[in-house]
Parts: sequence; structure tokens; C-alpha cells
Amino acid sequence: MTAMEVSARKMSSCVSSGYARRVAHVLVIGPGDMGTRIAAGLAVTPHVNKLILAGVPAPAAEVPARFVLTNCTDQAAVEELLASAQPDVIVQCASLLSPWALTGRTDDVALAFASAGLAVALPIQLPIIRTVMSAVRATGCTALVANLSFPDVTNVILDRLGLAPTIGLGNVTMQLLRVRRALPTETLVRVIGHHNQVYPVMRAELPADPNDRVRVFLGEDGERADQLAYLGDLLAPGVVYNETTAVACIEVIEALLPGAPKTRISAPAPFGLPGGYPVVIENGTISLDLPPGQELDEACAWQSSIARNDGVEAIAPDGTVTFTERAREAVAKVAPWLTEPLHPDEALERAARILELL
Repeated sequence: MTAMEVSARKMSSCVSSGYARRVAHVLVIGPGDMGTRIAAGLAVTPHVNKLILAGVPAPAAEVPARFVLTNCTDQAAVEELLASAQPDVIVQCASLLSPWALTGRTDDVALAFASAGLAVALPIQLPIIRTVMSAVRATGCTALVANLSFPDVTNVILDRLGLAPTIGLGNVTMQLLRVRRALPTETLVRVIGHHNQVYPVMRAELPADPNDRVRVFLGEDGERADQLAYLGDLLAPGVVYNETTAVACIEVIEALLPGAPKTRISAPAPFGLPGGYPVVIENGTISLDLPPGQELDEACAWQSSIARNDGVEAIAPDGTVTFTERAREAVAKVAPWLTEPLHPDEALERAARILELL
């Protein structure tokens, strides 16, 4: 793989919302479609003066770039990258295969993966973010790490290994943006929701069972308004979702930058929790911002129940993932070995088998 280092020289000091701000260095790992969208947004953010994109470069860069060889599945290479980049924030959006790679395919293997849910493809999502977090811990890097690779589940697995990223990206923040767009005036919105609920939200399909709906809270008192998440244009699943994802990511990343003003937002997997929650981000620290009446233990249990729709039955204390019966039945005929529990140490080897199968 390669790394693309971008010098985006901006003002050396800024004042935003009364906060003195210093320029920041941001490392984006995985400059595919999502990475380049995020980088394009950050390149015009006044407080970012250096972007480094690590991974396979996109064919058409939006910003001046130079390339440096690195391998984002090699911990030593990532450690060297961190030492060179000295990032304030690391944005991890790389995977071994695009989540949209099977879109439009109707063969038995592709249909089996679609029926099983995203969990059986965890080996595609987990290895790079695990390598990044292992490198961060080994080097003592103090950068905040925002993870876009299935964070509602991978952050939980990594937390079991003592490697939890700072926060996740996408998913519940996308749901938050849909709610905001449905409101006539600016209002505090807090959302509790899971990755699996992104699809009905983006399709504007209100689930019949209230328990399956994203939890939406308005104002400080937390008035429930779940239906607001399901208003707006119908968007069928596909790369078009990346447009909303990029906007959602940039809002969280900007809040993580040094000196950023206090931000109240909903984001995936803070502290390695399953699913997404309202948080406060201030001075590089994150705290939960649960609405009145919402207990964390209950919210986590509910999020874990929604994760079963992605095929995740349970995550053991050592990070081993077991899959739901529906997920196992979906892939049993095309790849029986995919029905076996997945330990994080087995992810890279299983990913190679998945790529060969596909």
C-alpha cells in the first residue's frame, strides 16, 4: 500500500466560537471513496494544516500530494508512519474490500453474504483498525482515533483486547443528520442507534415495531420523536450513502481537532460501547450525553439486540464473535467455515479466504 501526504497550509492560529485554536495534523487511513471525500472536506477546514492519507491512493486526488510506501496491515510500517506523521487525529476508514463491492451481484456467494449480514464480513473490516490501534499503543501515540470500519462492532471487539479507538464514525451520526434535516428550527437532537438501523433510516421506512426504531430525543428534556429519523428522501443502499457518511464523519472529526469548541453530537461506539450514543466532545475528551430516563446498561443491551440483525450473536471477553443462526444458515452452503466463531487473531487469514471466495 502507499501513503499520500498532503501539505494544506492554513492559518497558524485561529479563533472559533471564542476558542483559541491551533493547527492540526490529521492522518486518514484508507483513501478510497470515503477517505478521499473526508480528505476533501478536511482540506478546506481552516484548522487543518497537514493531511496524510495512508493506503492505496485514489486515481484523482483533490489536493497536492506526494506518495510514501507503507503497508497498513504491517504494524511496524504503521508505527513508522505514526512517528513520521505525528498526527493529532487519526481517521481510519480502510477495509480489505469495499462494503459496496458486491452491489449488483446475484451469484450464490454474493446473495449468501447479503442474507447473512455484515458480521460474517468482519475479517474484511477488523485487521487494519486492529493494526492501527496496536501501533498506537506500542508507540505511545497520543492521537485521537476515529474509526469508520464497522465501529458499532469492531470497536467493541477491540475494547475486549484493550485496543478500543477513541470513537466511531458514520452510522448514528448519519441518523442524526436525517433528523436535523426534518426539523424546521435548530434544536438539540440526541440519537441512540445502531449501524443496522442506517438502512431503514436512509430508505425512509419507519419500522412497524417501535423497538426496532432509532431512538430520537429533542431538547434538554429529551422529548421522544423517533419518527423524525424516517422522514426525507428515499435513498436505496449504495455508494450514494457515502455522501451523507462523509458529512457525518467530518463533523465528528472537526470536533476532535485541538482547541475545537464543545460539541454535542451522536457518534458510534464511544468507549468501545456497542452501537451509537449522544456524546459531548470537548478539549479532546469524550463523555456520554444520555437523555433523561436512558440508562446505559439498558441502552447497550438494546444495541446488542439490534446487532443480531447484522449477524452478531455475541462478543466474548476475548473478542471472539459468534454469529446468529440466521447468519450461519445463510453462508453454510457456500462456505461452511464462515459459520465458525471468529477470534480477532484469525481475522486476517479468514479475510484472505473470503477474498478468494468472492
